[in-house]
Amino acid sequence: MGNRAPLAATLAANSISTAGTSLTLIGVPWFVLETTGSAGRAGVVAFCATLPIVVAALIGGPVIDRFGRRRTAVVSDAVCAAAVAAIPLLHFAGALDFWMLCGLMALNGFAHTPGNTARYVLIPDLAEHAGTTLPRAASLFDAVSRGARMVGAALAGVLIAFVGAETVLLLDAATFGLSALLIAAGVRGVRAAEPRKADAPVSLRAYGTELREGYAHVLGNRLLLAVVVMVMFMNGTDQGWNAVLLPVHAEGELSGAPAIGLLTALFGAGGLTGALLYGAVGHRFPRRAVFTVCVILCGAPRFLVAAVTGTTLPLAVTMLLGGIAGGVLNPILTTVIYERVPDRLRSRVSGALTAGCEFAMPVGGLAAGLLVEGAGATGALLAMGGVYFLATLSPLVFPSWRTLDDAPGAGAVQKAPWPQPVPSEPALAPAPVSSSAPSRPTPGP
Repeated sequence: MGNRAPLAATLAANSISTAGTSLTLIGVPWFVLETTGSAGRAGVVAFCATLPIVVAALIGGPVIDRFGRRRTAVVSDAVCAAAVAAIPLLHFAGALDFWMLCGLMALNGFAHTPGNTARYVLIPDLAEHAGTTLPRAASLFDAVSRGARMVGAALAGVLIAFVGAETVLLLDAATFGLSALLIAAGVRGVRAAEPRKADAPVSLRAYGTELREGYAHVLGNRLLLAVVVMVMFMNGTDQGWNAVLLPVHAEGELSGAPAIGLLTALFGAGGLTGALLYGAVGHRFPRRAVFTVCVILCGAPRFLVAAVTGTTLPLAVTMLLGGIAGGVLNPILTTVIYERVPDRLRSRVSGALTAGCEFAMPVGGLAAGLLVEGAGATGALLAMGGVYFLATLSPLVFPSWRTLDDAPGAGAVQKAPWPQPVPSEPALAPAPVSSSAPSRPTPGP
């Protein structure tokens, strides 16, 4: 038996951080709608929050390697805690301008990505450290994250109704602080979490070389490239749903913030169920067949149901079923990515994958806000749902997806000879809080 404490600490920290992020996912859009009454401004805030995520992912892979995964996760959570806490504190002081809100959300987005990536790329090494298999650890990581989203969303809906969005944001800041403490104490002494020496001294040229290695690996693998393109569109439309469309729909047709909490919690409950089911029996079925069916069902139906009905029950059932389908996706993609990316390149490749998968997220939130103001909520839901549906047809259309069932070294963590210095990192990475799509080609939704 291996030492399971570092894996347990990482899972706990990620679940706490994810639950807190669920509070922000619901709390910030609701805060903007309450204080400004503008769907367009909610879209602008979503744009400011997600553009830095893409920037951080584009350039951050080599930084995680040199700085160390443990340090990166701790510093990331500490910065996020300060940025989120500043929003309600400035509001209570009467000093919060709209540009400040945008700036603080941008800082939160920029700092959040490296921390998520650092925790995510540790999983293969921590799984080996704990004496468990990679598919089981990947399923557990996704299941715990989805359970945390479910709990966080349910709490957000209730707390916003009773104590206000400002208090919810303070609670989110506290979760980031607790996550930082867990990683700092629980992952101490794990060799893979510490900084690794680079092949070349620190320089702009060496940094560029390391960055290019990650992107070259993604561009050279047709399956990874197909995953990135599909998840990019899914995450973009998911961001529009989370940041604008669902809050607007809940405010106009449903019961407000409690409805958002209920629907997001149901989606999280479905995702948890789907991830656990796949972890238990999913290996018995062909990956491509399971993935193709689930990816079509996980997202587009909720846009259509929200567009044609103004009651909670049909959308609640759709969110639950969509969550179950979405819960199957991330364990498949995570395992495939870990199998196809050498340990030496994981941090760099993960940054490239995250950047690609989240490239459309800033546009998604902004486009949703503009569509609501220009075409109405129903028109915006149908338009973005159509984009989502077309994206999920990718596994049926492109030949590269036929290799999804190829499993080189499945269940084993690829290890490069230790002299090779670069840290490992997973391929895709954490997605919007209640995303239905794979959260970064790990996850995603």
